[in-house]
Formats: sequence, C-alpha cells, structure tokens
Amino acid sequence: MTLAVISGPATESNNGAKIPTVVTVYDSERKNGNRNNASMGQPKFIRSDMADVPAQQAAGSTLPLVLTRKKGGDDGEDGLYNPFEHRKVEHPTSDLETFVHLLKGSLGSGILAMPMAFANAGLWFGLLATFAVGTLCTYCVHVLVKCAHILCRRRKIPMMGFADVAEQAFLDGPPALNRWSRFIRFMVNTFLVIDLLGCCCIYLVFVATNVQQVVGVYMDTELSVRLWIVIVSAPLVFMCLVRNLKFLTPFSMIANILMFVGIVITFIYMFSDLPAPSERAGIVPPAQWPLFFGTVIFALEGIGVVMSLENDMKNPSHFIGCPSVLNFGMGLVIGLYTLVGFFGYLKYGDETQASITLNLPLEDKLAQSVKLMIAIAIFFTFTLQFYVPVSILWKGIESKIPAARQNVSEYGMRVGLVCLCCGIAVALPNLGPFISLIGAVCLSTLGMIVPAVIELAVYYEEPGFGRFKWRLWKNSGLILFGIVGFVTGTYVSIREFQAEFDGGHGGDAQ
Repeated sequence: MTLAVISGPATESNNGAKIPTVVTVYDSERKNGNRNNASMGQPKFIRSDMADVPAQQAAGSTLPLVLTRKKGGDDGEDGLYNPFEHRKVEHPTSDLETFVHLLKGSLGSGILAMPMAFANAGLWFGLLATFAVGTLCTYCVHVLVKCAHILCRRRKIPMMGFADVAEQAFLDGPPALNRWSRFIRFMVNTFLVIDLLGCCCIYLVFVATNVQQVVGVYMDTELSVRLWIVIVSAPLVFMCLVRNLKFLTPFSMIANILMFVGIVITFIYMFSDLPAPSERAGIVPPAQWPLFFGTVIFALEGIGVVMSLENDMKNPSHFIGCPSVLNFGMGLVIGLYTLVGFFGYLKYGDETQASITLNLPLEDKLAQSVKLMIAIAIFFTFTLQFYVPVSILWKGIESKIPAARQNVSEYGMRVGLVCLCCGIAVALPNLGPFISLIGAVCLSTLGMIVPAVIELAVYYEEPGFGRFKWRLWKNSGLILFGIVGFVTGTYVSIREFQAEFDGGHGGDAQ
C-alpha cells in the first residue's frame, strides 16, 4: 500500500530489488484513442504479485478464514483469454467448500447485534429493510466480481484482489480517472485496514463487556468495562506477535465451535416466552434509521472476502450468476440474520442491548456459560482478524525498512496496533454506536460506493452504459445511497457517543 505513482517499465530500487510498476498510458492509445485496442497487445497492469495480501480476508463482522497462498501469472498468448484456465491454485476449493467458507466468513459476531438493529428500525420495517439491504449488498458483490472477470480478460491477468480491481478499473475508465488509479487502490486498502482494526476494537469491547457481566455476579467490587478492556488486551499483545498463521488455526477451530454452541443456546433463550408482535413498535422514528443502516451493513457486508474466495475456486464461474454459490450463501446468511434480529427484538423490545448475549439472565448459570463461550470465541478471533490489516500495512512499509531492522520493526508495529485498538476501545466503550460507525464509514464505502464506481469505469467505453444510460442511473443511485448512509450513520453515531460522554456514562455502567 503506497501513495507513489510510477509510470513506465519496471525500475530498480537502490538495493537492486525490482519494483512492480503500473503503466498508465501507451503510445498506441494516444494515437487511436482506444484503450481496448491497446490492451490486446500488452496489459496495462504490470505487477509481480496481484494480491496485496495472499490471504482469504474478511471484512465487517466476519470471522476470518484460514488463509491460503495462491499462485498466479500473466499469459501472453493472443486470442480470447480465459483467466479461469490460467489460474494456478495449489488447493482449489469446490463449490460446496466455497459455500462453507462464505458462511464462515459471513456468520460472525455481527449476528449478535441484529436485535439492536431492529430496535432502531421497528419490527416490521426492520424485517423488510434487512432483506432489502442484504439484497443490495449481494448485488454489489455480483457487480464487483463481474467487473473483476471483465478486467482479467481484458488485461490477461488470471486473478485480482479487491484493490487490484479498483486500480485496474480506474486505468480502464475515463482519462480523468487514470491519474487516480493508485489513489483508489490506497483508499480501498485504507478502508479495509480501518474496518478490520475497528472490528478488533469492537471485539475488545464485546469480550470485556461480557466478562464484566459474568464476573460482576461473583465480585463485591465491580470493575469498569474500561479496565476489563485493558486486562483483555494484555495477553493479546503477546498472541498477536505470532506471524505464522498455521499456529493460529487451532484457535480458529475452537472459536468456531464455541461460537456455534453459544448461538444455539442463545436461540433457546430467545424463543422462549415470546410476546405478541403487537407489543413491539412496527416502525420507529426515522431519526433512528441511520443506526439501523450502519449496524446491518456491519453485520451483512462481507465484500472483503469475496475476491479471495472466488480466486480459490475450482470453478470460478459458479460463484456468481443464478443460481450460484454467492446467491445460496448470502440468501442463507440474510435469512439467519433476519431471524435473529426479528425474534431478538420481539423477545426483549426496548431493553435490547448492543449484543443479544448481554440480555441473557445474569443469575442463570447456562446464560453465564454462553457469555463466556462467545467471549472466548471472539477473543481467539481477534488474532485472525488482526492478521489481515497487519499484512496490508507491513507490505506497504517493508521495502522502506533496512533488512537488519525488519523483524524488530514488524514486532513493534504489531504491539503498537494492539495498543492502538485498546486505546480506541477504552475511549469508546459503547458497542452500539461503535458498530454503526464502522458500518457507516467503512462498509458503506467498500460495499456500495466503490463497486458502483468500478462498474461505471469498467463499462465506460465497452459495452457502455446501456439504453437510456441505465447503468449510469443505477450506479448513481447506489453511490447516493452509500453517501447518505455514510454521512447520516457517521453523524448519528458520533452524536450517540457525544450524548454518552455528556451524560457521564463513559461506558462504565455497561
């Protein structure tokens, strides 16, 4: 991740290492003004490694996947290029395996916040709006993957990551966008890092709040949630020094088992003694809707994981379309999230808290075990979620650090980032507005605005915007919706934080 713009053939750095470059303009393009003709002779995008992070990465509320390394390369043969035939993946995944990975990457801690989302929308409005937002998120994933396939064929590149697609789309788009190609790559990676580190902060608050509730039952003196955040962060400083993901895989397995068992038991509590739907608000005042939007986007948006999943498939053409792995997977995810949100809010009403586990009875031993199980699961998930932003950041600065100091520098960066997450969590220990803020700021941008801009750039010359320029109007609507969600969600979340601090709560009473 770098801000530098380099044009021309590959150059050598001071230490002799090859630096991959991006060639933004070709002489043949200047002569005939047709970028697509120029692309038939040679690719615009010249990179030694098309993936920022050779990993299956997660975004939003997702549980990170076990990372796998991929191999790829360019093919110089003329004629119709099929990128799927040129992918070299060590262990390609079947449709079923990809479906399971998609579920694993999408069914994360965000499902526990869905009842709170419904509390900020109303029972019936939340039901309809969750399906609508989930369908919109799924459609934007379709747009991103389809544009990636088009760009791979144009430039004879076997596979691309999210940031690669954004950068190449700007190089293929209107000339005014070409100069911003490196910036859009930087922006996508930056928002991914902010999103994932923000999720780490949310994890710290989540674990600390649940542990505080359970331990508070057996302690005469109740410790503040801020102190618990510091206590929880201390062992994570050492756990996050592990650089080999292989050693973290057993923790992922434990986390998945504990999360599954905890959610099943939570369902048992949630479905017992349900009141009548007429006892809950069907729709709440619009002023609360931005919090709903931010929370649902945080919970449902997993666009950061889709390109890695698609790149690893044995049959990538099965990922999108109708029917497809994506449609089946996201359909199930949307259904489960809606189920939890609807019945969670129906059960607890206005008393619904930021995580449904916080509504479970404190005096019940089984409920206490659920809170601890899910807290431990999220605790172990922190190290996996932490891996991806560290990889993106380290790749951006590694070449600027002398070889003799790289180990010390990387360990220092890891410790510093854990401390940064701890500091942010201590400053903002309210889960509700925090979740909404991350969803509104990062995921409305990555999940809606960026895919819409990418499609406009990719379709700019060929095949165009369609009859009556319907693609232009459609994507303009997506961009506008994303901007409205970004602005209103951010504003309302910040006002929530301000009201909390003005009221003197500061999170201690959570």
